[in-house]
Amino acid sequence: MTSRPVRLGVQVQPQHANYPKIRDTVRELEQLGVDILFNWDHFFPLSGEPDGLHFEAWTELASWAELTSRVEFGTLVNCNSYRNPDLQADMARTLDHISGGRFIFGTGSGWFERDYDEYGYEFGTAGQRLDALAAAMPRIEARWAKLNPPPTRKIPVLIGGGGEKKTLRIVAQHADIWHSFTAPDDLQRKLDILAEHGAAVGRDVSQIEISNELRNRDEAYADQLRELGVTLFTLGITGPEYDLEPVKRWLAWRDAQN
Repeated sequence: MTSRPVRLGVQVQPQHANYPKIRDTVRELEQLGVDILFNWDHFFPLSGEPDGLHFEAWTELASWAELTSRVEFGTLVNCNSYRNPDLQADMARTLDHISGGRFIFGTGSGWFERDYDEYGYEFGTAGQRLDALAAAMPRIEARWAKLNPPPTRKIPVLIGGGGEKKTLRIVAQHADIWHSFTAPDDLQRKLDILAEHGAAVGRDVSQIEISNELRNRDEAYADQLRELGVTLFTLGITGPEYDLEPVKRWLAWRDAQN
């Protein structure tokens, strides 16, 4: 089992709430002691009323950088298709500086077709979007090395997705954190595939933190994931009310692990 501490990330989904409610929720979650705050990178709600209240991810994160002082934060996950890779790198570096080195660059290839159609992006195929992510990551890393001023730290890269041929290879090459929804009975197999990709690219994948989702799960399920090496657990909450009781329960579980 890894020696990393167990961490809890909460995804404050930017839907069905006015921004003052989101602002208050972010502040309260930091006070409660969560480790990471996430939003998501979409333009429309993913549940509930399809045309309900919704906010854009990156501009929201700039607010969070100023609202908070301790917690790390980022997108779970950024959609690579929506912004030029060099622009993504510059935006990430700026958030890193605004927050004093607390930004996590969570990214993925994108999947929500309505975003693409309504905002004028080419949807293409899943394979094409993954190829675009693979091409973007070296550009992002190269831009971080050129920016003046540079990032305050090596910005952690979280890559989301469970695809075995392309996604896990990108994870092996570039990620500090791998996030997926993989169930315990399949996680070890995927970790073995990740290790194979790591060997192919010359990377020790034991350096990569393993992240998984707690949605509608219980402590026994989380215990199984923990035994397999998961140390970052994420929980999504949605507007309009952002119920924090599940967060408090999982914080107690986290504290019992550490």
